[in-house]
Amino acid sequence: MALSEFEIKKCEKELEAFMTIRRPPVHIRPELDLGYRIENQSIEIFEIRPQWQTPPETMELPVAKTTYVKTKNCWKVYWQRADLKWHAYEPKPKVKRLSEFLELVKEDRYACFFG
Repeated sequence: MALSEFEIKKCEKELEAFMTIRRPPVHIRPELDLGYRIENQSIEIFEIRPQWQTPPETMELPVAKTTYVKTKNCWKVYWQRADLKWHAYEPKPKVKRLSEFLELVKEDRYACFFG
């Protein structure tokens, strides 16, 4: 089940605060930027870079993903491995709040999200 409008606005507020801290400086953003998208009950954070073969075009490289499970009132945390599939983030596969997920991504203790 998708997030409600109210829940989306709350998530966007937390994500914008995270982006303010984590995004690269303005002068670097044409070469490397950070973005996010909310689809249904999932939030994905990704890097935005120019394509190496056609620099005017950009590509998105996944960083982290979380999915809200309403029945369990928790967020599942995922990272993308070399097989390009999302895997549960084993140090902490579930968190209670979106802010905890964003803290895991910001900290990136095991270099799973930003390498």
